[in-house]
Amino acid sequence: MKRISIATLNRKWHDTDEVLLHAAFQLLVDFVEKERPDKVTDWSSDEVHRQAWKEIKRLYRWWKHIRPTRRSSLDDKKMKRPPLKRKKVIGSKYIELVQPDRKKYSEYYTALRRHTKLEVKWYEEDQLNLHKLIDVRKFLWT
Repeated sequence: MKRISIATLNRKWHDTDEVLLHAAFQLLVDFVEKERPDKVTDWSSDEVHRQAWKEIKRLYRWWKHIRPTRRSSLDDKKMKRPPLKRKKVIGSKYIELVQPDRKKYSEYYTALRRHTKLEVKWYEEDQLNLHKLIDVRKFLWT
Protein backbone atom coordinates (compact mmCIF):
# COMPACT_ATOMS: atom_id res chain seq x y z
CA MET A 1 0.00 0.00 0.00
CA LYS A 2 1.30 3.43 -0.92
CA ARG A 3 1.04 6.20 1.66
CA ILE A 4 1.33 9.82 0.75
CA SER A 5 2.76 12.52 2.96
CA ILE A 6 2.02 15.94 1.51
CA ALA A 7 5.06 18.12 2.16
CA THR A 8 3.45 21.34 0.93
CA LEU A 9 0.54 21.34 3.41
CA ASN A 10 0.75 22.02 7.12
CA ARG A 11 -1.38 20.19 9.70
CA LYS A 12 -4.08 22.88 9.73
CA TRP A 13 -7.43 22.51 8.00
CA HIS A 14 -7.37 22.59 4.18
CA ASP A 15 -10.39 22.35 1.92
CA THR A 16 -10.65 19.26 -0.27
CA ASP A 17 -9.97 21.13 -3.51
CA GLU A 18 -6.63 22.30 -2.10
CA VAL A 19 -5.75 18.85 -0.74
CA LEU A 20 -6.52 17.31 -4.14
CA LEU A 21 -4.10 19.68 -5.90
CA HIS A 22 -1.31 19.18 -3.38
CA ALA A 23 -1.79 15.40 -3.21
CA ALA A 24 -1.65 15.05 -7.00
CA PHE A 25 1.55 17.06 -7.23
CA GLN A 26 3.07 15.27 -4.24
CA LEU A 27 2.58 12.04 -6.19
CA LEU A 28 4.40 13.62 -9.13
CA VAL A 29 7.26 14.76 -6.87
CA ASP A 30 7.52 11.29 -5.32
CA PHE A 31 7.51 9.73 -8.78
CA VAL A 32 10.34 11.96 -10.05
CA GLU A 33 12.44 11.95 -6.87
CA LYS A 34 11.92 8.43 -5.53
CA GLU A 35 11.15 6.24 -8.53
CA ARG A 36 13.77 7.99 -10.67
CA PRO A 37 11.98 7.42 -14.01
CA ASP A 38 14.80 9.16 -15.86
CA LYS A 39 17.04 6.21 -14.89
CA VAL A 40 14.69 3.32 -15.67
CA THR A 41 12.55 4.45 -18.61
CA ASP A 42 13.66 5.13 -22.18
CA TRP A 43 11.87 8.43 -22.68
CA SER A 44 13.46 8.85 -26.11
CA SER A 45 11.85 5.69 -27.52
CA ASP A 46 9.25 7.64 -29.49
CA GLU A 47 7.75 11.11 -29.82
CA VAL A 48 4.89 10.36 -27.42
CA HIS A 49 7.33 9.40 -24.64
CA ARG A 50 9.61 12.36 -25.39
CA GLN A 51 6.68 14.79 -25.07
CA ALA A 52 5.36 13.08 -21.95
CA TRP A 53 8.75 13.27 -20.22
CA LYS A 54 9.15 16.89 -21.25
CA GLU A 55 5.75 17.68 -19.69
CA ILE A 56 6.49 15.67 -16.53
CA LYS A 57 9.73 17.60 -16.03
CA ARG A 58 7.99 20.94 -16.73
CA LEU A 59 5.21 20.20 -14.22
CA TYR A 60 7.76 19.07 -11.63
CA ARG A 61 9.82 22.28 -12.07
CA TRP A 62 6.68 24.42 -11.90
CA TRP A 63 5.51 22.78 -8.67
CA LYS A 64 8.90 22.65 -6.93
CA HIS A 65 10.56 25.87 -8.10
CA ILE A 66 8.15 28.29 -9.77
CA ARG A 67 4.88 28.03 -7.84
CA PRO A 68 6.54 28.44 -4.40
CA THR A 69 7.89 31.86 -5.45
CA ARG A 70 4.41 33.36 -5.73
CA ARG A 71 4.20 36.61 -3.81
CA SER A 72 1.17 38.68 -2.99
CA SER A 73 0.89 42.38 -2.35
CA LEU A 74 -0.42 41.36 1.10
CA ASP A 75 2.98 39.80 1.95
CA ASP A 76 4.41 43.26 2.72
CA LYS A 77 5.05 43.13 6.47
CA LYS A 78 5.53 46.93 6.64
CA MET A 79 2.06 47.67 5.34
CA LYS A 80 -0.33 49.12 7.92
CA ARG A 81 -3.25 46.72 8.38
CA PRO A 82 -6.63 47.57 9.83
CA PRO A 83 -7.36 46.12 13.25
CA LEU A 84 -10.14 43.59 13.63
CA LYS A 85 -12.71 45.35 15.81
CA ARG A 86 -16.09 44.09 16.94
CA LYS A 87 -19.04 45.66 18.69
CA LYS A 88 -22.09 44.24 20.37
CA VAL A 89 -25.35 44.66 18.51
CA ILE A 90 -27.60 46.54 20.91
CA GLY A 91 -30.58 44.55 22.05
CA SER A 92 -29.21 41.17 20.91
CA LYS A 93 -26.62 38.55 21.75
CA TYR A 94 -24.78 39.16 18.45
CA ILE A 95 -21.52 40.89 17.67
CA GLU A 96 -20.73 42.64 14.39
CA LEU A 97 -17.46 43.66 12.76
CA VAL A 98 -16.64 47.34 12.73
CA GLN A 99 -15.60 48.47 9.26
CA PRO A 100 -12.19 50.19 9.36
CA ASP A 101 -11.56 53.58 7.82
CA ARG A 102 -10.85 52.84 4.14
CA LYS A 103 -8.96 56.11 3.67
CA LYS A 104 -6.69 55.50 6.62
CA TYR A 105 -5.93 51.96 5.34
CA SER A 106 -6.09 52.70 1.61
CA GLU A 107 -2.74 50.99 0.94
CA TYR A 108 -4.08 47.78 2.51
CA TYR A 109 -7.31 47.85 0.51
CA THR A 110 -5.40 48.46 -2.73
CA ALA A 111 -3.15 45.49 -1.91
CA LEU A 112 -6.24 43.41 -1.08
CA ARG A 113 -7.77 44.16 -4.51
CA ARG A 114 -4.49 43.19 -6.23
CA HIS A 115 -4.30 40.03 -4.15
CA THR A 116 -7.85 39.03 -5.11
CA LYS A 117 -6.96 39.32 -8.81
CA LEU A 118 -3.79 37.29 -8.23
CA GLU A 119 -5.75 34.54 -6.49
CA VAL A 120 -7.95 34.17 -9.56
CA LYS A 121 -4.89 34.01 -11.83
CA TRP A 122 -3.14 31.50 -9.56
CA TYR A 123 -6.23 29.31 -9.33
CA GLU A 124 -6.48 29.19 -13.12
CA GLU A 125 -2.75 28.32 -13.38
CA ASP A 126 -3.13 25.57 -10.77
CA GLN A 127 -6.18 24.20 -12.58
CA LEU A 128 -4.43 24.17 -15.96
CA ASN A 129 -1.38 22.38 -14.56
CA LEU A 130 -3.52 19.87 -12.67
CA HIS A 131 -5.23 19.04 -15.97
CA LYS A 132 -1.84 18.65 -17.65
CA LEU A 133 -0.75 16.30 -14.88
CA ILE A 134 -3.86 14.19 -15.47
CA ASP A 135 -3.00 14.14 -19.19
CA VAL A 136 0.39 12.51 -18.46
CA ARG A 137 -1.00 10.18 -15.81
CA LYS A 138 -0.57 7.08 -17.95
CA PHE A 139 3.20 7.68 -18.00
CA LEU A 140 3.58 7.83 -14.21
CA TRP A 141 4.83 4.30 -13.68
CA THR A 142 8.23 2.61 -13.66
